Amino acid sequence: MLPIDHLYRAAEAGPDRIAVKDGDTTITYADLVRRADALAAGLQAIDPTPQSRVGISAYNTVEHLLAWLATFAAGKTWVPLNPRNGNDELSRIVGVTEPSIIVADHDCLGRFDTDEARMVVGRDGAGAGDLPRLDDLIAKNDGKRPERPEVSLDDLQAIKFTGGSSGVPKGCMQTYRVWNTCIASMLLAFEFDGDDRHLLAAPMTHGANTLIMPTFAVGGMQVFMEPKATPKGILDAFERDRITSLFVPPTVIYMMMETPELDGRDFSSLKHMIVGGAAIRPEQLKAAMPVFNNALETCYGQTEAPQIAICMRAEDWRDKANFASTGRATPLTGVGIKAPDGRLLDAGEEGEIVLKGDLVMKGYFRQPEKTAETIIDGWLHTGDVGLIDERGFIFVKDRIRDVIITGGFNVYPSDVEAVLGTHPDVAECIVFAVPDDKWGEVVTAAVELRDGAAPDPADIIAYVRERMDGVKTPKAVHIVDELPRSPVGKVLRREARTQFSGGNAA
Repeated sequence: MLPIDHLYRAAEAGPDRIAVKDGDTTITYADLVRRADALAAGLQAIDPTPQSRVGISAYNTVEHLLAWLATFAAGKTWVPLNPRNGNDELSRIVGVTEPSIIVADHDCLGRFDTDEARMVVGRDGAGAGDLPRLDDLIAKNDGKRPERPEVSLDDLQAIKFTGGSSGVPKGCMQTYRVWNTCIASMLLAFEFDGDDRHLLAAPMTHGANTLIMPTFAVGGMQVFMEPKATPKGILDAFERDRITSLFVPPTVIYMMMETPELDGRDFSSLKHMIVGGAAIRPEQLKAAMPVFNNALETCYGQTEAPQIAICMRAEDWRDKANFASTGRATPLTGVGIKAPDGRLLDAGEEGEIVLKGDLVMKGYFRQPEKTAETIIDGWLHTGDVGLIDERGFIFVKDRIRDVIITGGFNVYPSDVEAVLGTHPDVAECIVFAVPDDKWGEVVTAAVELRDGAAPDPADIIAYVRERMDGVKTPKAVHIVDELPRSPVGKVLRREARTQFSGGNAA
């Protein structure tokens, strides 16, 4: 059983069901499989080598989905090339993975250096020249099926690169076994069904892709929107397309809550509004739950153990005691807390979160020394600090490297952000350490304000001091027009720290 078989089974069970909706265009399961198989046969004609790598550089488009499915059906290894990344990073990924084929939208051509890969144009447009088109490959191979790959479950389905905010990006080798475990865990945790309509709002290169196969597995529908999603566009899609599920980072929730057109809308179709990539602040969770049909859920994972090692269902988040939790371990993954000396800790004790099971990657591509540093005795060391309470609920604090040590006290930035984010004028915030001769490090914050707000930084500091220990209160608050963000919209603590170390508060 390979991940692509979930699509094949769904097509056999319901060939006339709608698999994809893109504006007014719909594609049935039978037609989707026919196109994906034809493209897979075309990819095998270009390079018949099993497990060879296919890079895909595209926004969220039907062409991207077809290339993704065809890569799997052809028995090849997917290398996502997020067009929101910089050209240098894309070139570095291509140089490391050496894909034999790259499928790229016309506006992604020229984003990376490659002399060896065969280029295929995904979504066509001006500037593509005489390069072969995805649609042409499908037409040429219409009616053909790809050769079934002879693979082991420990062979590679994807090489996905970690974000650069926590150091030099590394290629995580995700096997067929990892993908099957992720799909099964999603189905067990969220109980998707054939009525689910998954909105592709987040990039397919990141969290959104992990919901595609589970949705296909139960005969559900993928719904596309404009390739570059906006908060208002997502809200419009909820109503227009009766969306049931999507994956978004917390910052998108915050922006949607600030959208003027929020009131009076019908979001009653929502069942799984899955928040991931970072923790949502408890006060924002409390405010957003009733707005979005009490459908907010979350899951925790890393590129090294994708998406669903830990899960929080909406009904568990209705208990205020769980607002700061990320949920409980999913059935196919072991979660523990380890001390620096390697001991597994008891309930309530803080340490590093470690993961074990078939969700864990095979290792870092061509970096055995990094793999050995990260996977020790079968446990993946996440680099996150947390604890597990006596009920099994897991509380993720911060990255180990992000803990602020000021005057000998440990301060978790997320604790401060949870309070700072409740200030009525603060739309988004990030807390980080700045070196200090006296205290070693001092707590510092940068904030984006709500429209029309103009508070004094000293007032914001006083607001936090009234609600927290003075040690945790920021010594400086920088007011900015826009916080540094990753290509997928995540606020970057490391970049903020670099930007504001040595500067003066606004």
